[in-house]
Amino acid sequence: MTEIDTLEALLRRRHSCRAFLDTPIPDATIERILTTAQRVPSWCNAQPWQVVLTRPDETDRLRKALHSHAKEAAHGSDIPFPSRYAGAYQDRRRTCGWALYEAVGVAKGDRDASTKQMMENFRLFGAPHLALITTEADLGPYGVLDCGAYVTAFTLAAEALGVASIPQAALAGFSPFLRNWFDLPERRQIVCGISFGYKDLEHPSNQFRTERAGLDEVVDWRG
Repeated sequence: MTEIDTLEALLRRRHSCRAFLDTPIPDATIERILTTAQRVPSWCNAQPWQVVLTRPDETDRLRKALHSHAKEAAHGSDIPFPSRYAGAYQDRRRTCGWALYEAVGVAKGDRDASTKQMMENFRLFGAPHLALITTEADLGPYGVLDCGAYVTAFTLAAEALGVASIPQAALAGFSPFLRNWFDLPERRQIVCGISFGYKDLEHPSNQFRTERAGLDEVVDWRG
């Protein structure tokens, strides 16, 4: 197998895991994921990402408090969420959402059940670990862009080591809570969290996969 074959296989196999076993990941495995992700390129080699990483005891404390907070508190993110989804972006979002709901048995129009599934974000889907990704506010959009590259490398390195993951922008919707919980300085903007651990292979939420747009939808060849 060539290197490009290996990379493509990892990309095809990786998916957003929404149900984890509570088995901890060894520190040595986590350190290898982090060391690998550290190699991604960044604007002027600034490497703006900082990572807060929780072990199971702290993850459990956080998930209980965050889930309770998310039920009552107003949304507040450091980085603006999309103002809207339209056209192909809305179509892809809906397709993904309905595939998830169908997998876990949520009927169309059942708002209580869909809200309950959405709130699993704040239980971290039962993952034993969380990597909270932050960037320096002064670096602006390019700092966020660099963190996106880091998130990709983290999830692929995890997959290569048999560790499932899910990047969660939803967590950034409660940035003040997370900043206070982890005692982070105001200049650190919360980009997202990555919940990770070993996949629960039997859970229905892990039985569906999303599709990717064809090149004709995303590439405009010139010349």
